[in-house]
Amino acid sequence: MNQAKQRLKAGVALAAITAQLMALASPAVAFCGFYVAKADSKLFNKSSKVVLTRDGNTTAITMASDYEGESKEFALVIPVPTFIERKQIGVVEMKTIDHLDAFTAPRLVEYHDPDPCAPMVAFRGGPVAAAGLPETAALDRSQRYRGVTVEANYDVAEYDVSILSARESDGLVNWLTDNGYKIPSGAEAVLASYIKQNMRFFVAKVNLDRMQLLGNNYLRPLQVRYETAKFMLPLRLGTVNANGPQDLIVYALSRDGRIEATNYRTVKLPSNVEVPLYVKDEFGKFYQALFEEAVRRESMRAVFVEYAWDMGWCDPCAADPMTNKELVELGARWIGSDEDVAFRTRRGGGQNAYVTRLHVRYDAQSFPEDLVFMETRDRENFQGRYILRHPWTKAATCPAAENYRAALATRSKEQAATLARLTGWSPQAISDRMQQSGQSVPNP
Repeated sequence: MNQAKQRLKAGVALAAITAQLMALASPAVAFCGFYVAKADSKLFNKSSKVVLTRDGNTTAITMASDYEGESKEFALVIPVPTFIERKQIGVVEMKTIDHLDAFTAPRLVEYHDPDPCAPMVAFRGGPVAAAGLPETAALDRSQRYRGVTVEANYDVAEYDVSILSARESDGLVNWLTDNGYKIPSGAEAVLASYIKQNMRFFVAKVNLDRMQLLGNNYLRPLQVRYETAKFMLPLRLGTVNANGPQDLIVYALSRDGRIEATNYRTVKLPSNVEVPLYVKDEFGKFYQALFEEAVRRESMRAVFVEYAWDMGWCDPCAADPMTNKELVELGARWIGSDEDVAFRTRRGGGQNAYVTRLHVRYDAQSFPEDLVFMETRDRENFQGRYILRHPWTKAATCPAAENYRAALATRSKEQAATLARLTGWSPQAISDRMQQSGQSVPNP
């Protein structure tokens, strides 16, 4: 296996995570306008993706990040609230999470004004090999690992997984370190807080030999399922060795409705606003700036909603709809097969799943607590949606055309002001870019 550095997609790691700016997609038809581009999690550096599925007290967490480095260095340590059996652990294909990411991504849509002289028409849309131990540690293993119990070891696809319980954080740190897990300075205090909550630890490391036998050249996301009344997501271990804020995208699937945080403000991002036409060529840059401005205004202490929608439909669709097989793979096992849903649809039912896409930028100071969630019964649809509106440029000689042309300058000015407010960009720079792109606007 090539040991050179390569891009590997894997679970939430205790390592620095790097991503690249995504190239914007080409246009595709969507309802009465057409879909131009989507802004997905690849726009943000140091970003992790988690699919969180909740059905009563049944929780499934699927962890995926962009991990860059040698596969032998990958390690994962996640606190879990209960003992985990082998049957509760699996791997998920990365393409399934990528599909969900594309489906829920903030989107840019494009419309064209009709002929102002034409009649108005109404439209309706439709096993771990231990690292070599120092001799002194090997001679006094019981003291070095005091309070640590290895409750189970599992082979899971390309991973070696251990389930640990612990009574003292120093013993846990020693066990993890001696078994090849790189534990950053400061982790002991965070681990101690989880130990006080009687949580266990799900630890995983890639098995290179098994990975080669499986023929994989990337790490698949890990999924763990369990029963717990605690609807939460541990964040704090990821902040211990971070050299700056991190981004987390949570795709929450539920039966009843929108998921929101209970211990931090949940805020919908600005949406359904018109922006200047040149944003079409700079959508990634625009959305990054919009999100960063929203984070600044909330002092990096909020959880942002980017998408909340019934999985049975979309308008406009940023990607093909998810299949029921994909949703079940991600943990929504109450749905059943595509055939089951087709039968329910004929009987008046449908695809009973709701997705909430949450985006968090966090560090140890702004998010000192793990995320705690609740499922609401709010099924109101919301999406991060930004609109380009092209003016009519062909001949128009009716009286209504004069009023239409007079309104265009006002519209352009409002679009420029909206862009400045959302992004914090200079009004003069926005005006200059609009003029360079051929869209005139009065000087600010």
